Amino acid sequence: MKRFGIAGAGLLGRLLAWRLARAGAQVQVFDAAAGPAPAFDAQGPAAFSAAGMLCPLAERDHADARVAALGWRSIALWRGIVAALPAPRPFFAERGSLLVAHRSDLASAQRVLARLAEETHAAPEALDAAALVRLEPALPPPAHAWLLPSEAQIDPLATLAALHAAAEGVVWHWQRPVAQALPGRLQFADGGHADFDCVIDVRGLGAAPSLPLRGVRGETVWLHAPGHGLTRPLRLVHPRHRVYLVPRPDDLLFLGATEIESEDRSPASLKSAVELMSAAHSVLPMLAEARILRLDRHLRPALPDHLPRTEHEEGLLRINGLFRHGWLMAPALVDDALALLRQGAAG
Repeated sequence: MKRFGIAGAGLLGRLLAWRLARAGAQVQVFDAAAGPAPAFDAQGPAAFSAAGMLCPLAERDHADARVAALGWRSIALWRGIVAALPAPRPFFAERGSLLVAHRSDLASAQRVLARLAEETHAAPEALDAAALVRLEPALPPPAHAWLLPSEAQIDPLATLAALHAAAEGVVWHWQRPVAQALPGRLQFADGGHADFDCVIDVRGLGAAPSLPLRGVRGETVWLHAPGHGLTRPLRLVHPRHRVYLVPRPDDLLFLGATEIESEDRSPASLKSAVELMSAAHSVLPMLAEARILRLDRHLRPALPDHLPRTEHEEGLLRINGLFRHGWLMAPALVDDALALLRQGAAG
């Protein structure tokens, strides 16, 4: 039975642990966090603070075609993963998403649509007021709207918890930060080490300086809005931000947009929070009575080209640089990485 040591218990670490355990491997996971539950202190995995949007078409506004291709594959993989997890299963839906624009932002929306036209898997569908009301009765019709079909969404917190709980036989080592991942060996910050048949390094920013990583700051607002009625992720064309509003179970809405070239982990700024909430209120006026549950911030691990990187050598596998596309790409990246390991074993 092959022994794996995984450095990092974020999304990639939990997916890998779950997949490897199901395949009969011995798996140990090491992480600096105090435990598996989310700690909103800007230090833990960025996956806890993500929106869970699985939107390959929308991401073509700024992302490479390779990101979209991984995303389309991952939606199908997420469908199977969620179905394989024990009940109660995490929320997962494939209803598409919406792109909306106020009248004054039509030119900006047309530039976005021109970039989305480069995607061959799906195309935006223009919606008139009646069609939008049929899809989202609670949404006051904006001046312009488009459906981005085949896109999906997932509940990150519930999925991370479910992957941890379902990874039978995996040994989790909390408060055990990894200082260095080497072929067949993990070296810990306390000076100790552990040896394995294969080491997998998925520490995100914790893997620097082994990789040329930088943190890209994101700020989000968690809202409780009973009866909001929104059923699909929504993106608003905005002159300064890529504003998104994502419905979650229990009357929650997740609001975000900011992408700041900074590794500052301090709390969200007043300016960012006000701009985000004003933009969201302009689309969904009933949010005036929503309650703010959390102002969150986190750093996404990015490489210079904003593309993910997988490196494999005997005894060591690294996956990193998922940037803002972690939930969008992770299942496909894990699938490809495990294929590399199988090929290495066969060789």
